[in-house]
Amino acid sequence: MKLTALAAHTPEAVRAALAARGWDAQPAWFAATGVQSLVVLLEDVAEPEREALVHWGAKAGADVLTGAGWALVSAAASRLAPLARPDRLPAGLENLAPELGRFLASYADPPRRWEIAGRALALDHPVLIGIVNVTPDSFSDGGRFATVDRAVAQAERLVAEGCELLDVGGESTRPGATPVAATDETARVVPVIEQLVRRGLGPVSVDTRKAGAAVINDVSGLAFEPDLARVVAEGGAGVILMHMRGTPDTMDGLAVYRHVAAEVAAELGAATARAERAGIPRERIVVDPGFGFAKGAEQNFRLLDELATVVGLGYPVAVGPSRKRFLGAATGRPVEDRDRATAVACALAWERGARLFRVHDAALACEALRLARATTGAP
Repeated sequence: MKLTALAAHTPEAVRAALAARGWDAQPAWFAATGVQSLVVLLEDVAEPEREALVHWGAKAGADVLTGAGWALVSAAASRLAPLARPDRLPAGLENLAPELGRFLASYADPPRRWEIAGRALALDHPVLIGIVNVTPDSFSDGGRFATVDRAVAQAERLVAEGCELLDVGGESTRPGATPVAATDETARVVPVIEQLVRRGLGPVSVDTRKAGAAVINDVSGLAFEPDLARVVAEGGAGVILMHMRGTPDTMDGLAVYRHVAAEVAAELGAATARAERAGIPRERIVVDPGFGFAKGAEQNFRLLDELATVVGLGYPVAVGPSRKRFLGAATGRPVEDRDRATAVACALAWERGARLFRVHDAALACEALRLARATTGAP
């Protein structure tokens, strides 16, 4: 008998082994995802439910760790699947089926498109979002593109380097930044957006907490401006809901977490619920864990490594690590020399499930993401 160790971190290894032995592509992929090990944390678990989980785990061969009000379950996806089916659910676990079913459905078939105003973006490849800051005080490039001509030239470079969406920012959200009046922000971004659309460089996103265009990229997750969700819903725009606590002026003091990935995911889940209650369809929503916003360096690294927790919400995930302080903490590089580290962070995020990447330098990120994509096959 011959033994070969397969790479456990990716279903591709099992898929390839099955395909090499005669399985058709689609059944091989479904089987590979089925044997993939998953770990889920259950909270607000009643004592009878906890006992039922322990009993089920002993019979199913799953690992179940429990405490007062919570349970952590580790098992292959195929072993978890019966818990999502009311007709096969063990007695006492009726409350588990809906949430687990939603999670397993998005795990097996993640979002493949993002609907925005006027079109849809396919998510079967890395989607680059090019940053065009028209602010005088952004942390990385403040003042460099403050005129319309310079902003348009930067946008043209980003599109040539592979960006599918341009994100125009008129208000700095660096740590300690003070809010900008809506009239001032509008005066900065509208002339640039008009030129970008006129030259066919769209679609265009507006990085704002106030108002927007084909896409709204809201760093507050619809918590800052009460009417923004209605504007997005009525305008048919796509929306990126980013995680942040407080405001740019206060967020650093709010970077206190017991388990950063789980807490960020929970707070983003609340933001998506706000969006859907306001009439924004699920297919128009993207979530962003908010690297650098109300998070210290170590918290950002943990969040990057555990990004699958945010992906588990079932929405497409965008990330914006570009030139952030935590990259400098790891590399020792100043803000103007962090594009290589940004590209690596984007590649790691792709492997963990992110599909959209907000960057200042598109060329390096595009190259790194092409390499990352080449190593992660899926039908």
